[in-house]
Amino acid sequence: MSHPRHHLDEVIHAPVRFSIIATLKSCDKAEFAFVREVIEVSDSVLSKQISQLQAAGYVKVTKGYLGKRPRTWLSITDVGRAAFAAHCDALRAIAAGEFGQAPS
Repeated sequence: MSHPRHHLDEVIHAPVRFSIIATLKSCDKAEFAFVREVIEVSDSVLSKQISQLQAAGYVKVTKGYLGKRPRTWLSITDVGRAAFAAHCDALRAIAAGEFGQAPS
């Protein structure tokens, strides 16, 4: 049996990206500013991390207008949802010590 750390997703594992995915998993879509405020990062940090999640296919970015003001909405993809679930399963397995016992 391999150690569960081998099942951690390197894209999601970074704390800011993990926080973004965790925020998006519970809603259909969220406005960029909302996610920025919830996870307490700057626009530039969030933008950079979203780019990496988008490149991996985990997050969808939609741009549009609310009235005359430009807005950006973020949503988690099915691929992102599955990757996040698998990553959390690996974290739980590590925390529970489900990777074998030391020899006696």
